[in-house]
Amino acid sequence: MDSFDAVVIGAGAAGLFCAAQAGQQGLKVLLIDHSPKLAEKIRISGGGRCNFTNRDIDLRNPHKHFISNNPHFCRSALVRYTAADFLALLQKHGVPFHEKHKGQLFCDHSANDIIQLLLHECELGLVHRWQPCEVTQVLAVASGYEIHTNQAAVTARAIVVATGGLSIPKIGASDFGYTLARQFGLRIVPPRPALVPLTFDGHDWAPYAGLAGLSLPVKIGTGVKKDRIEFLEDLLFTHRGLSGPAVLQISSYWREGAPIRINLLPELDVLEFLIQAKSHSRKLIVNELATLLPTRLAEAWVIQNKDWQRPINEASDKALAALAHQLAAWELLPTGTEGYAKAEVTAGGVDTRDLSSQTMESKHPGLYFIGEVVDVTGWLGGYNFQWAWASAKACAQALVDFSRNKPT
Repeated sequence: MDSFDAVVIGAGAAGLFCAAQAGQQGLKVLLIDHSPKLAEKIRISGGGRCNFTNRDIDLRNPHKHFISNNPHFCRSALVRYTAADFLALLQKHGVPFHEKHKGQLFCDHSANDIIQLLLHECELGLVHRWQPCEVTQVLAVASGYEIHTNQAAVTARAIVVATGGLSIPKIGASDFGYTLARQFGLRIVPPRPALVPLTFDGHDWAPYAGLAGLSLPVKIGTGVKKDRIEFLEDLLFTHRGLSGPAVLQISSYWREGAPIRINLLPELDVLEFLIQAKSHSRKLIVNELATLLPTRLAEAWVIQNKDWQRPINEASDKALAALAHQLAAWELLPTGTEGYAKAEVTAGGVDTRDLSSQTMESKHPGLYFIGEVVDVTGWLGGYNFQWAWASAKACAQALVDFSRNKPT
């Protein structure tokens, strides 16, 4: 039975990077993945150009861009391996990239540049890779772990679980990581779809279903008082509900039964605009609104109230005030989400109370968890990839230290 210093299960962003980093420091590493296609989540991310990190991560407070039962857990890894560190790696490999907005960095060509970079790094580390290969059983033994697969059984002093979450099952997502964690007595924060479109009751949504494809910048929020969170992003109407960056961001914070509130004109005092227009215009209210909003949205809005279906100079101040309030504080109650099929990531996962923030090692010696399988979920915009790189780097260094301390 062949023996390795470490077996990494999951050849996505975190797994590839961890295997490469550990291998380059002299460890004998085996990387296993059950999917026949390599790193499909990287390949499809960022519209095929991979939003691989975000240079705006606040290193003094990196946790503010991440969701977790313990948001501070991610700080140690993120501070020790930063966006600048990953950019240096891209520059070493000659991968061209650009900033889109809000610190979001993308490949100039395609996400395949990141995949090839990671594969080359694995080659430099002499990493063994079995793919497609299914892990059928993991046992704790005196020497560490015995890993049974449909190719062969191997032993390893350490195991790294980098199997991701439940998002996008059509490219191979599975609950393997959670199942293995439970096998070894670790707690799981219930997984749920995150960075996902929201859906609404079909009858209630009927007035807006015809707006599918329409997009505009908004301010969106959920929660109350100190727990309230808001984003300024673009909103996209769909046949079943709402999507776009604004909704994907807020979906990670939204909880079933809670409303969301949208300001459709966040940069404008709508009431002041309407009152001024009333003083000099005889246009229909819908025509005035169409100077501020997409025409189809303005039409869908005014049809809801007869008081708004008239020339603006004939409308009462009360009616205009009601219109302004609803445009600035549109409150909606989602009935659900589009689920894991459309979710970019999975929130929840292996409970950070059972992991070391320094090493990613669990309370079971030699068993590590990194990346999306852990209860750490970043904002849209490259934050989740940066968590993958940072947690993988912290784990790789810990594997080296663990190997050096092995008994003789």
